[in-house]
Amino acid sequence: MPRTKQTTQTVRINGVRTILTTAKDGTVKAKPAGALEWELQAAAVRRLRSMPEYGRRFLLAGDMAAGKRGPTAQAQAVATGLTPGDPDLRIYLEGGQCGFIEYKTDKGRLSSAQVQRHASMLRLGHRVVTIAASSETECADQTERQVRQWLAANDNKLDKSR
Repeated sequence: MPRTKQTTQTVRINGVRTILTTAKDGTVKAKPAGALEWELQAAAVRRLRSMPEYGRRFLLAGDMAAGKRGPTAQAQAVATGLTPGDPDLRIYLEGGQCGFIEYKTDKGRLSSAQVQRHASMLRLGHRVVTIAASSETECADQTERQVRQWLAANDNKLDKSR
């Protein structure tokens, strides 16, 4: 008996996230699912921690502010300063400088809270970038490139102040 509607589900096949689409006629198609946002961020963090400058010229701290919370946990998070729209990763550069990175999958979009928060941070003079990627390697490459740019720009500022 044919199905009445098309269904889609994401599963793991041999450890690989895969999207299965079952058509109305019962045929099934499989295609690779893109990386999850947290996987992109984790790959970027691994890359940054492997850089020789890590710990000497910059440090990092991440957030997972998008986690699902019950009413009590949500109230506690807001009371302790968790702010909707804050970027995912903070890069602490020598000389008291900071950079902030927001991660998105290649199909992800900034929420309205993120758009507003990032604009406010930029107005205050903070460095905020969004990195969108479809793979962990692409994300790690873009992140390393961005941090190296910040380090180079920071070198120019530090040299002038010495």
